[in-house]
Amino acid sequence: MTINSEHSAIKYRIPFTTYDLGWVVLCIGMAIGAGIIYMPIQAGVKGIWVFVASIGLSYPAVYWLQDLYLKTLTQTQSCDSYAEIITQYLGKNWGGLLGIAYFLMLLMGILNYAMSLVNDSATYLHSYHITEGFLSKTIWYPFILLAVMVLIANQGEKWLFRIAGPMIFFKVAVIVFLGIVMVPFWSFNNISAFPPVLSFLRDVLLTLPFTLFSILFVQILNPMNIAYRKVEADPVIASLRAIRATRIAYIVLVVSVLFFAFSFSFAITKEEAASALAQNISALALASQIMPGNLINILSVTLNIFAILTAFFSIYLGFKEAIVGLAVNMISRISGNEDINRGLLSKIIAVAIVVFLWIWVRFDFSVMLLMQIAGPVFGLVACLIPFYLVKKVSALENLRAGKNYYVAFYGMLLCISPFLKFVE
Repeated sequence: MTINSEHSAIKYRIPFTTYDLGWVVLCIGMAIGAGIIYMPIQAGVKGIWVFVASIGLSYPAVYWLQDLYLKTLTQTQSCDSYAEIITQYLGKNWGGLLGIAYFLMLLMGILNYAMSLVNDSATYLHSYHITEGFLSKTIWYPFILLAVMVLIANQGEKWLFRIAGPMIFFKVAVIVFLGIVMVPFWSFNNISAFPPVLSFLRDVLLTLPFTLFSILFVQILNPMNIAYRKVEADPVIASLRAIRATRIAYIVLVVSVLFFAFSFSFAITKEEAASALAQNISALALASQIMPGNLINILSVTLNIFAILTAFFSIYLGFKEAIVGLAVNMISRISGNEDINRGLLSKIIAVAIVVFLWIWVRFDFSVMLLMQIAGPVFGLVACLIPFYLVKKVSALENLRAGKNYYVAFYGMLLCISPFLKFVE
């Protein structure tokens, strides 16, 4: 099966259906989450020149790495999980090992969104005097909130289209609207002087994870690939539909996110950004405190909540699939039986996820720091592993191209970026 031809979609004349639109929307929902709502904070702290350079490195890499990553997933005979796909390429041992790396990539994301969901929602309830204290400090609130989220996400992608779809359309519209209404608050005093070269290079690398996550939806690509293969009899058509959905989502994200991020960066001072960093809150939570006007506050709050909700829904699909893949890999090794009750396994894993995330949010770990730590994991799974697969596996030789080396280079930058925190 060869799906590398850019003319294949024209050749097959594939119609664009509401199912395709649903996946485009979920891809956008995955990307517009912690990345976009925390990126202006990092840009405010580090300065606009660092921000621009980081975007210049990241955005072409995001397009190429997601395209390469997805194509390496679509060319197997069968696909039930990431670990099982890698097993078909490299064997059960590599499937288990790289399945763990894939799990860690998704783990970083869902930890971010679980923390943001609990903390930001509690902050808003307190700010608007609905609660006297912060419910995030209680034992029951995080558990109930996370249990409801997991229950909804477990209903499947078509149900999520109906639940998350309107939220995602709304938040794209709000992003553009907020970008416009923040223009009067722009101040060129917020454009800092160009920093010393060594500090500039260090801060660009430290900012890479934030610009990466502002439009990245690689976490949902394998669940999307698996879903398309289930609804489309021809695997070539399934692959082309998945690739088309990612490209439409990417274009929408670049236009809307760049406009919003730059507008927001011009509207907040370095001191305000540093304050948000210290409070471990997002840029939109900060905006609700410092910008006048009830409409702006309401839209900022709604966007923040919808961004975290829809990103949590999207990444949950991949996170659960990763755990199922690892569980199947381990159970089949122990029992020697590939016939596993996936329905029961799925329910057990869902309960375990709720308990695990509930325990995690009790630690109140810095979301900003976690995003930087996640850089090497994403660099490995989204950049270096696909590059290695294309170089190593003869069945993927149709994907070999010069741009793959840039993907590998960007992956190495992500791997070293968090270590620069020690010399910051």
